Amino acid sequence: MQISDLRIALYSGNYNFVRDGANQALNRLVDYLLRQGAAVRVYSPTTDTPAFEPTGDLVSVPSFAFPGRGEYRFPTHISSAAKRDLDAFNPNIMQISSPDPVGHRMVTWARKRGIPVLASVHTRFETYPRYYNLAFLEPVLLAVLRRIYRRSDALVAPSESMAQVLRDQRMNYDVGIWSRGVDREIFNSQRRDLAWRQSFGIADDEPVIGFLGRLVMEKGLDVFSDAIDELKRRNVGHKIMVIGEGPAQQWFQDRIPDAIFAGFQQGSDLGKAVASMDMLFNPSITETFGNVTLEAMACGLPVVAAKATGSQSLVKDNECGRLISPGAIRDFADALQLYCEDESTRAAHGKAGEIRSEQYSWDQINHAVAETYLRLVRQREAGHGPFQQASIR
Repeated sequence: MQISDLRIALYSGNYNFVRDGANQALNRLVDYLLRQGAAVRVYSPTTDTPAFEPTGDLVSVPSFAFPGRGEYRFPTHISSAAKRDLDAFNPNIMQISSPDPVGHRMVTWARKRGIPVLASVHTRFETYPRYYNLAFLEPVLLAVLRRIYRRSDALVAPSESMAQVLRDQRMNYDVGIWSRGVDREIFNSQRRDLAWRQSFGIADDEPVIGFLGRLVMEKGLDVFSDAIDELKRRNVGHKIMVIGEGPAQQWFQDRIPDAIFAGFQQGSDLGKAVASMDMLFNPSITETFGNVTLEAMACGLPVVAAKATGSQSLVKDNECGRLISPGAIRDFADALQLYCEDESTRAAHGKAGEIRSEQYSWDQINHAVAETYLRLVRQREAGHGPFQQASIR
C-alpha cells in the first residue's frame, strides 16, 4: 500500500472557523496528503464566516455557538447526511483531532467497521478549567480523554514532551510524534523592519518584548502581566508588543495599558511583526507544541517560555532562550531583564534559535503522519486492532 491508496476521513472540532496553530497544521496536512494522491474528506462544524478557506472537501456537522465564546462551535452529533457521506466515501483510516462527543461517535463508527483510528493531540484540554475557576473538572476531563484515546489505535502528539505526558497519563501505549513545521519564507530574521517599529513610536534601541497568539486567559495572560509589572518595579526599559486578538483583549489592555496592541496579523505582515520584536515571552502551559515559539525562533528571537510540554522540546535552556517554572514571576522577570539589558546574549540566543528552527520542514513532518496511517492500516489488515481499555493499569 502507498500513500495514494489512502482514503482518510478526518474529524476536526474546528477546522477553519478560527485561525490557530492546530487548524493550520491540519490544513497543511490535508494539502500534503492531496498532493501525494490520497483521498481526504474532512468533517467539522462550519460557520458562514470562516477565518480562512478550508483545504480539501469539508462536510459540515451540526453544532452551536459555545456559550460565552461565540467564535467557537460545539459539535452535537453526526447528522444523517454526514453518515451517508462517510459510508459513500468508505475510508480506510480515520483521524480524530478533537476529543469531543462527535469525536467519540466517529471512533465508534470506525470501530464498528474495522477501520483503524489515529487520534492527534493538539492542546492540553484538561488544563483549561483551571483558568476559569473550574479546576475540580480536571479529573473528569482526563477520564473523558482517556476513554477516547484508549479506543484509538494510536496517538500522535506534537512533541516528545507531550507524548511522554500522554504515556504517563496512561492514554495509550502507541504514541508517536507529529511535530510542526515553520514557513521560512514568512518567518525569518530578514523580515525585521525598523521603520515599522518606529511607526508605533519604538526607538531602534528599545528592547521589545512580544506576545503572539490568541488573547484568551489559558495563554497565561495573567502571568505575562505579573512579570511585566515586576520589570517595571525594577525600572527595566522595554516596550511590549501584542500580536493577536481574542475575547480577553480588553482585560489584557486594561492590565498592561502601556503595551502596543498591533492586532491580528497574517502572512508576510505577521513575519514582519514577529521579526521586529526582540524576544518572545510565552508563559502558556496549555500548548502541546508551541507554533508561536517556533515562529519566533525562525525570526531569530530568544524565547522566554514556561517549562511545559511543547516548549521543552523546542527551547534549549540558556542556548536559544530560557525555560522557567510555570508561574515563577520573578524568574520570568529575571530572564526578560537579561535579554532587555544584554544585547549580545540576546543576539547569540536568537541566532541559536534560528539555526535550531531549520530542522522543521512541513512536508517531512507530514510524511511521518502518512507513514503512521499506512502502518495502522497494515496492522489492522493483519488482524491487530486497538488494545482494550483494561490492558493499561
